[in-house]
Amino acid sequence: MEEKLKLYLRTMISNQGSDLHLKSGSHVRVRIQGVLKVLGKDTLSAEMVDRLVREITTKDQYEKLINDRTLDFSYVLDDENRFRVNFFFQMDGLSAVFRIIPVKISTLDELKLPEVIKSFTEIQRGLVLITGVTGSGKSTTLAAMLEKINIEQKKHIITIEDPIEFVHKDRGCLINQRSIGQDTHSFSDALRAALREDPDIIVVGEMRDLETIDIALHAANTGHLVFSTLHTLDAKETIDRIVGMFGNEEQNRIRMSLASVLEGVISQRLIPTKRGGRVAGIEVLKKIARIEHLIAEKRDAEIPDALFEGKEIYGTQTFDQSLLDILRRGEITEKVALEYATNPADMKLKIQGIGKGAIINENIDNKIVEVFDFKDEES
Repeated sequence: MEEKLKLYLRTMISNQGSDLHLKSGSHVRVRIQGVLKVLGKDTLSAEMVDRLVREITTKDQYEKLINDRTLDFSYVLDDENRFRVNFFFQMDGLSAVFRIIPVKISTLDELKLPEVIKSFTEIQRGLVLITGVTGSGKSTTLAAMLEKINIEQKKHIITIEDPIEFVHKDRGCLINQRSIGQDTHSFSDALRAALREDPDIIVVGEMRDLETIDIALHAANTGHLVFSTLHTLDAKETIDRIVGMFGNEEQNRIRMSLASVLEGVISQRLIPTKRGGRVAGIEVLKKIARIEHLIAEKRDAEIPDALFEGKEIYGTQTFDQSLLDILRRGEITEKVALEYATNPADMKLKIQGIGKGAIINENIDNKIVEVFDFKDEES
């Protein structure tokens, strides 16, 4: 069964796919440019998928899958292709998703991310969050930021991941990458231990629970630079999610701590382009006095306006501002811009040349430029 898996994976790679889906009782599917497509005519039985997981996991991993009903791990196809894998139970048996992890770590310039993002790699302490839905390229962006630090600085970096995705070689920095399950029991255990391991930078693959968030905030408060990811759409939702995870009696403390240590939020979504690829739309929050005050004073609803108004001076931007920039460059159509806009009515006015930041006298539909095609998911 593993040989069939390798065939599926190589077929997906040759078609520039990102995810392979296996489901008991169903056809094999691959995600190509964001769309799921059937691969071949095979229908996988529950026994076939169970046999596959037994072949590619250890005895301990299989037992964990049976007990927890889900399992995350990495699968290596060859020297150039690694995959993040999740097996899980559903009503018809086992299912699995294999997500390709690019071996080459792209630079921030290659990803065509806003220049302001480079400034987050120069911060000495605080909290920087990369957010977005699954498959929005969070891991790709975070890896590019770490690689810039790795090349330009001399730091001790500890990463805590589930599982390890991009593998970083020691360059200017010493990098210890720890995988949940293999190298440590949990994010919170590893994060607590990291505080005793002389780190300059701590990377938490994902903030999943109260304890992990609390320890991460403490680490940022005590002079460390902490990077992490969240499955939220924008900066406002990110702040609301973190504060809202705590009980009422704790929320004021968490809010004040967050206002103090939050240095940046990078929120991204992948947008289909005219050329068939995808480009990242990016919202950027950067710590300035106004943002800090808005968070501390529970005025989260005013954050988008602050990001909008800070674009020229601070490099902050809302998602819709980013979308307009992409539209101006001719990479997407007006229809796509309206479809993906946070506020479609406001976006329509700006396309018509009305309001702040509007597009004026530009033939946007006739411009086509080559864009970087994100391969990543997230974590």
